[in-house]
Amino acid sequence: MVSVLGVDATAPSLESLDPAGGTPVSVAPGSPLESGRLEMRVVAAALKPGFAAFLDGIQRSVVIGQLGSLVPVVHGTVGAVVRVRRERVLSTWGDGALVARALYLPFARLDTAMRAACEAGGVPLVDTGEEGDPAHPHGRLASARLAIQRAREEAELTLAVAWCAEGAGPLYVDGSISGFGEAALSPLAVGVVKSHRTLYVPAPDVPLVAGLEVGSRTTAFAVDARRRARIASWYLRVRSGDGADPFSGLVRVEIAESAFSTERADEISGWILAEREPVALPDPRWRVMAYGIRDCEEYLRAVAG
Repeated sequence: MVSVLGVDATAPSLESLDPAGGTPVSVAPGSPLESGRLEMRVVAAALKPGFAAFLDGIQRSVVIGQLGSLVPVVHGTVGAVVRVRRERVLSTWGDGALVARALYLPFARLDTAMRAACEAGGVPLVDTGEEGDPAHPHGRLASARLAIQRAREEAELTLAVAWCAEGAGPLYVDGSISGFGEAALSPLAVGVVKSHRTLYVPAPDVPLVAGLEVGSRTTAFAVDARRRARIASWYLRVRSGDGADPFSGLVRVEIAESAFSTERADEISGWILAEREPVALPDPRWRVMAYGIRDCEEYLRAVAG
């Protein structure tokens, strides 16, 4: 370890720790569900596996060329999969992973010859100019990335709805479930959010969340987002932090509000804590990643290429 004035010079840079590049952070308090104020509670449930399956998706975007000098052509790949656990072995559910590839570009910037050239490649085209075509080329890249993200979310949504309709058991979803439509209303879907750019607690309670002890959770609150389902949520400390980020080792859990009870929150928290083994190494997110989610990502990388 190399240190200067007590600073570890080998630690990762803030740029590598924040791939969102400074996306705004915010505090947006939810509505209390268990008590009038946020409190810390030790999880009062057995730490045992309870999830029948895991759902995750991936996306990858690459600029493969330019039309003219200012219109980037982005090739996007998205995928999603449900991996079922039986006798501690994970296998792919249903008809397999959903994988799609397309070229993302603003149709308004294409003349007839450009459009024909793109279509000749045999890859589907997706218009990224639905909400207005930004004049800045970097804005067009941002529009393409957003469109690819939406395609990934749609694939995840499709699988979540299908799983919950079949009723095959609790589903661990990597990320928020509030945008999952009818699946967000199912008692089977459990969202586990690893990033915390928005904190759903009053500003005075942020230290309480950051200081949660391992195996403890906050009392629950309701999150009501525009055009999304209202869900019950709480913070859970899965592992001790890394010393640099106060929210390292912390997740936020989401379930349907109609399925919420204190006993259910404790039970699900126990399931999540039980997923700490096996450890999802060598993934750098191992403190907050279940091995089943890592398995989904590895499978999708192998299938999607």
